[in-house]
Amino acid sequence: MQTQEKGFDVGRRYVREIERRPDGLVEFEFAIGEPDLFVEMLLPFEHYAAFCNAQGAVVLAPRETDGEGAAADDWSWRMRDATHQRFR
Repeated sequence: MQTQEKGFDVGRRYVREIERRPDGLVEFEFAIGEPDLFVEMLLPFEHYAAFCNAQGAVVLAPRETDGEGAAADDWSWRMRDATHQRFR
């Protein structure tokens, strides 16, 4: 008996909201086909909502964080992490 795995489907779109900023922008991850391969984007809230609707995106739950906004595991790193952390 042969089983078929779900393949990479370019028709699937995903968004994961990271933050709604005080300046009215929404910071979010956008992925096509695979939720863990994403780009980070920033749009005004109205445009974010229209973008999600136009893409037919699946809204994903927020990522687990360490309490300070950084990803909970050592291997997860985003550009956002670099903008909120000073390197020595």
